Amino acid sequence: MKEVRIGIVGIGNMGSAHAMQIFHKKVEGLALSAICDIQPKRLEWGKEHFGSEVAYYSDYKELLASGLIDAVIIATPHLLHPVIAVEAFRQGLHVLTEKPAGIDTRSVQRMNQAAIESGKVFCIMYNQRTNPLFAKLKGLIADGTLGEIKRFVWIINNWYRTQYYYNSGSWRATWNGEGGGVLLNQCPHNLDIWQWMMGMPVRLRAFCHEALYHDISVEDDATIYAEYANGATAVFLTSTGEYPGTNRIEVSGTRGKAVLENELLKLYLLDVDEREFCFSAQVGFPELPVTCKEFLPEEPDTGHLGILQNFANAILHGEALLSPGIEGINGLTLSNAAYLSSWTDDWVNLPVDEEKFLQHLHQKQDEETFEKSREIREKTLNTDYFKRWSVQW
Repeated sequence: MKEVRIGIVGIGNMGSAHAMQIFHKKVEGLALSAICDIQPKRLEWGKEHFGSEVAYYSDYKELLASGLIDAVIIATPHLLHPVIAVEAFRQGLHVLTEKPAGIDTRSVQRMNQAAIESGKVFCIMYNQRTNPLFAKLKGLIADGTLGEIKRFVWIINNWYRTQYYYNSGSWRATWNGEGGGVLLNQCPHNLDIWQWMMGMPVRLRAFCHEALYHDISVEDDATIYAEYANGATAVFLTSTGEYPGTNRIEVSGTRGKAVLENELLKLYLLDVDEREFCFSAQVGFPELPVTCKEFLPEEPDTGHLGILQNFANAILHGEALLSPGIEGINGLTLSNAAYLSSWTDDWVNLPVDEEKFLQHLHQKQDEETFEKSREIREKTLNTDYFKRWSVQW
């Protein structure tokens, strides 16, 4: 195979952006062959931009079975990601799904199993893994530069959204449509980066505040406190109702700390391990020497195009995936556990109790009386990768 024929299911903001980039040959080895959407207006948009070079479908099953594609990109509402992926694997197709992997870990487990059994390439669009400073910090944690990690703190509340944004789709910001709020819409990237750097905690306690700043039925503000098996802790704070917001990571270890903010990574390193010094020092209020280092990005953040190119290279040349699809369950586990903790007002152990989570989610969905009486506005398709889908400092 010299070129991967791509089909895209869902031609909304992200699907249209992917379609334009692939059609105009921005990704080596990918060719746009077909698109699918249930909305006729979006298929008409596709015909205006791609003409007869692309096939058009309103039923994703027909697209997957068409024989016209080798791989599919799934850019639909969250609930459908695992459903479409499982069918794609059954059809022998490679899959790249948008984030999040789904809305519950049980359905994502089934998707992962189908991926493994198919032997096909499975990728998830965690484009923030291409950010060189995130990758640098991950490496510093892994190689022991910071010593044994004590604490991870991420304030990521620069996801500001207006009511106009929430009015942009009838499925948006509902338990039945989107399956969650800021944790499931804006923060899957951040939750993924958290676990990508730190691994998974063993338990957490969360406070998810619904409709705190907006006329919606899901959470627009959340705070998570998590604990690790080695005694380390993590705090994750996010919101779509604060302006100006902050994007700041601070990681503390026994050999110093790292601070990542405003596209700058700063290290404050000790010459000795603090734990050893603590019990050997003969003074009560020492001033330890600290070496400071700064890192700016040494290479560009390739973002969505980087993940698409990596996906193509994995299929064509066996390149290792930067963002394997089966890892999508990790960040989703964090958000599922956070919801369950908030709903039950209690600690939640990981992995999350899938049955208990689904019982509470279904109750939220059944009880949801939220009606979008306000006007739902027809969105103009965004066909480029805007800042809101990239790292915002």
